Amino acid sequence: MRTLYHFPLQPQSRKMRLLLGEKHVECDFVIERPWERREAFLRINPASETPVLVEDGGLAIIGDYAIEEYLEEICPEPAMIGRTIQERAEIRRLVQWFDGKFQREVTQHTLDEKITKRLTGRGQPDSTAIRAGKVNVAVHLAYITWLIDRRNWLGGAELSLADLAAAAHLSAIDYVGDVPWDDHPTAKEWYARLKSRPSFRPLLADHLPGTQPPPHYADLDF
Repeated sequence: MRTLYHFPLQPQSRKMRLLLGEKHVECDFVIERPWERREAFLRINPASETPVLVEDGGLAIIGDYAIEEYLEEICPEPAMIGRTIQERAEIRRLVQWFDGKFQREVTQHTLDEKITKRLTGRGQPDSTAIRAGKVNVAVHLAYITWLIDRRNWLGGAELSLADLAAAAHLSAIDYVGDVPWDDHPTAKEWYARLKSRPSFRPLLADHLPGTQPPPHYADLDF
């Protein structure tokens, strides 16, 4: 069976887990701590970065962008990167928004400071960065609200990779309790729809040693 090497709270790994679930692709999941530079993992990916998808025959697809395009080709239904040229362009734009802009403005300021630094022994959290993340996440929730006011899902009429990318980042930030859901009810309702999907349940069961999510984290009704 194919295997996904992932780190549970990494948004890019979470996005791949959601995508595999939505496409009903069977897969074994192996937790990898990239900073440990495990020799066996380095033989698969010398960059020691997750996620990595390995097929039965040993083919390794490295990186979330490569994996999502690969899965869309080998398992085209349900289509998660759109059905028309225009849809695909918009969905890819939004995926880049969350994996790029949101990553820089929120994830790195919040998750990296509160979780990654502790796990990798890189010192104490930077309170200034954490405050910046809290300000920035509100801006992104407002943008999600703007999109959902005009569309059924972020990328259009159907659930897409854009929703999975956004939810992957927000779920990781929600694990440390830094998403002001009550200030953004439309975004909260969109996220609740995603939380209720079967593909999301394994993410809500994640627990890192020494760190507990807030009570609402795994509550499908918030």
